[in-house]
Amino acid sequence: MALTGLITYTELYMRFLSFTLIALILASTAAPVRAADLEVSGWIPYWSGTKGTTDAKKHLSQLDVIHPFSHTILTTGKIKDLAGLDKSNWTRLIKDANKKDVLVVPTVMSGDGDLIHTILSDSKLRRTHVKAIIDMVEKGKYDGVDIDYEGKRASTSRYFSDFLEELKEELDSKMLSCTIEARTPPDSLYRTVPDDIQYANDYDAINEHCDRVNIMAYDQQRADLKLNDSRKGEPYIPVADAAWVEKVLRFTMKSIDKDKLVLGIATYGAEWELQVAPEWFRQYSKLWALNPVYAVDTYKEQKIEPYRNKAGELSFTYFPKGVSVPRSYKAPKGTHEANEAAARALAYANATGNSTLVNVVWWSDAKAVEDKVKIAEKLGIQGVSLFKIDGGEDKNIWKLFP
Repeated sequence: MALTGLITYTELYMRFLSFTLIALILASTAAPVRAADLEVSGWIPYWSGTKGTTDAKKHLSQLDVIHPFSHTILTTGKIKDLAGLDKSNWTRLIKDANKKDVLVVPTVMSGDGDLIHTILSDSKLRRTHVKAIIDMVEKGKYDGVDIDYEGKRASTSRYFSDFLEELKEELDSKMLSCTIEARTPPDSLYRTVPDDIQYANDYDAINEHCDRVNIMAYDQQRADLKLNDSRKGEPYIPVADAAWVEKVLRFTMKSIDKDKLVLGIATYGAEWELQVAPEWFRQYSKLWALNPVYAVDTYKEQKIEPYRNKAGELSFTYFPKGVSVPRSYKAPKGTHEANEAAARALAYANATGNSTLVNVVWWSDAKAVEDKVKIAEKLGIQGVSLFKIDGGEDKNIWKLFP
């Protein structure tokens, strides 16, 4: 009996090993699957010309939705195609997208808050505007439209909600994608939270009428006062700190269904002029936006190695032309070379009482993008969307999306 029992256990163990080996083999040979089945989309800017369409075409198999960043608003309520979606580079991309079952959802955008209010608060102009958008979608046989109206007044909120309701009714089963600014939680945005905060976007109405809600969780800069305080000691002007992104999403998820929620992720950066005063980094002035290739060329030219900063992005500092600090003013021991210029500038300001300048180059690379993708996976939202696809992004980004 003892021998029979031993044989039985051995057989069971061998079968377990066999099944385990088969499972491992199957797992290793299976096609790659996007983690958490995230929907992946991206905006293709009109100003990138053929670079954007060429880049997007190359990665169509990794995308579920493309947003030609194409149309703007006119004072008449009608819209204008800045991209020229009837041009051959766009028509080829759209044709290929249709073949691959990638949804084509053009963006209508405006950053003119006064114009947006004028059109949406006038029922006649609003009807004209809705009709113009529907005509564009039907003529192009697109899968829907993406609305990106920024800089709105709080007084526009109810009219924007009416507009979305009317537009969705006309679109019927086609996608209404709504792209809105990130909302920093009030206790991180204010030292003293106001009793009554007036927002330009009614989250409840947006959640009701929009099929997708893209949160532009980038251009954070100095918006989050709590993170500004906790990141003191070195320059801090993030595109999007991972900690900020997560708190923005968690706050938004209180009002927007997570199966509609899409995290907008930046693929770019910026260069800043930083005024350094005694005891603090006083003021950041934006010089220009940049693609990673510019950042790489600049740090090679300056012979400075960038580093992974507290926001999880890449950055470095250097003295601009015409600005010099004597070598006698040294950075504290242990300062990374990427921050040496800023640290020496602060040492100089503290010792002399004079202000000086350094430049800060800060950008979102593939690792920074990956960190945001992981947040989207962890929170179980619908997807992620890249701004922007134009050939200038870190090419390693595409390894994240098999």
